[in-house]
Amino acid sequence: MIKLKCIVVDDEELARELIKAYIDKLDYLECVAIYESPLEALATIKNSKIDLLFLDIQMPDIKGTEFADLISNTDTRIIFTTAYSEYALKGFELNALDYLVKPVTFKRFLSAIEKFPKKEGTSNNTIVIKSGYDLHKLRTKNIIYIESDSEYVNYHLENGHKLMANQSLSKLVTILPDHFLRVHRSYIINKQKVTGLKGRVLLLSEKKIPVSDSYYDMVKSTLFKA
Repeated sequence: MIKLKCIVVDDEELARELIKAYIDKLDYLECVAIYESPLEALATIKNSKIDLLFLDIQMPDIKGTEFADLISNTDTRIIFTTAYSEYALKGFELNALDYLVKPVTFKRFLSAIEKFPKKEGTSNNTIVIKSGYDLHKLRTKNIIYIESDSEYVNYHLENGHKLMANQSLSKLVTILPDHFLRVHRSYIINKQKVTGLKGRVLLLSEKKIPVSDSYYDMVKSTLFKA
């Protein structure tokens, strides 16, 4: 299972523990370390492949924005966290992935994670999967949803066919194009196929997909904004 490796840097213990708790809720994220000071995290970022850094801006030894300059030559993406919204502009000037204002809700945390760029393995139009001994090149527009099935996933297609592949939803979250969205521990849906939301159930034409409580607010705000 491929996971996004994360580091949390904040001089406030409660803030560190909250972000770590959010990371631990998602099986496609891994909290590698938490630090009180950015300088403590420097060696880890320089010597390891860290995908995401949750970085507080206002800290006593060095500001998060200053630390971001120090690691600008790495591939680590930054999500700033702070109690002061006036720092948002500076955060985005540094090409931050997102900017979270404390106290951070899980809904807002999920929204930030969704902005992480997709990795290799797909284009916006096609995805190649291995089912048994066969390779299939699927048009992503023809995938209605993807369902976890133990160590496998099932691709449910518009033509009524189903393809099973030895993959995990956690990996797919990091490589599928942006018109796919995880809505449950066991389901990823094609946003373009959604026709409605009834209670905690998404409607995709004639298909009904459950939405878990932890994803509900994010799903509602992402798919049904007025």
